[in-house]
Amino acid sequence: MNNKKVLVTGELNVDILFNEISSFPVIGQEILADKMTLALGSSSAIFAANLSSLGTVTSFCGMVGKDLFGDFILSELHRKQVDTSLISSSEKYQTGVTVVLNYLQDRANVTHCGAMEHLVVDNIPFDRFPDFSHLHLSSYFLQKGLQKDIVRLFKTARDKGLSTSLDIQWDPANEWHFPYQECLPYVDFFMPNEAEILALTHTEQLDGAFQVLDAFANTIIVKRGISGATAYHKGESLHAAPYLHDHFVDAIGAGDSFNAGFINSHLQGKPLYDNLLAGNLAGAISTTAAGGTGAFADFPSYREKANRMLNVKI
Repeated sequence: MNNKKVLVTGELNVDILFNEISSFPVIGQEILADKMTLALGSSSAIFAANLSSLGTVTSFCGMVGKDLFGDFILSELHRKQVDTSLISSSEKYQTGVTVVLNYLQDRANVTHCGAMEHLVVDNIPFDRFPDFSHLHLSSYFLQKGLQKDIVRLFKTARDKGLSTSLDIQWDPANEWHFPYQECLPYVDFFMPNEAEILALTHTEQLDGAFQVLDAFANTIIVKRGISGATAYHKGESLHAAPYLHDHFVDAIGAGDSFNAGFINSHLQGKPLYDNLLAGNLAGAISTTAAGGTGAFADFPSYREKANRMLNVKI
């Protein structure tokens, strides 16, 4: 087990997943899905659960409602051995819910943010930061309560000696108001996918996006799905090929699983290229089961899947 401890802060919601859907939705009409799964959702929680399954000691700071979905989230995180002592339960706000319609490699999501929007900087245990080695946050645009303090959060973490990572995810408003000039200097690993970094920088190619962020970012990690992953650091790019397989179920949480594989490898002191490969492997394995955490029971089973499904020995 990795003896470096990670604090994850961010959104918490359940996912209601519909698979094998007969057609696209049409207003005024009903369609059918042959399969439905209730799963731990949210980018931050999937990252935390899978990171813990890979052997890194992980704690979560977030907010749920005092309801059945909140209980489900806490139970799932406990089952994944994630410390939940820093999670608040609100009597005023409901737990967030995302309904996901899966269509092969793509999907459509509808999210009710609920309690996750009301996590604020005062809920962050700054006094506990010396207990941790790394801070991770996902889904910046869904966390309205933290947005105005995002720079303070990452600066404080760096000042306390933590390494840091950030995955802003997609902006539902498609406005992309993220203060990257002020925030990214305090982020060791900025981890968007390709569509997100192009939207954020208003560019059409990765090279253009890297040029926009170069003066502010440390290391940029771009997830590119079945095209693998690319890292950029101060003018130099590095690419790692994907792990392709024939066991695809859905792509829910594949990017968050990539993040978990990458950060787990980084905290073991491995070089950047190895970290990219570890991220690609975790992302690929994630797609072999429904939901973002279904493929990550524990490290022995993860290692067995890597060997059996992808012919990778770890």
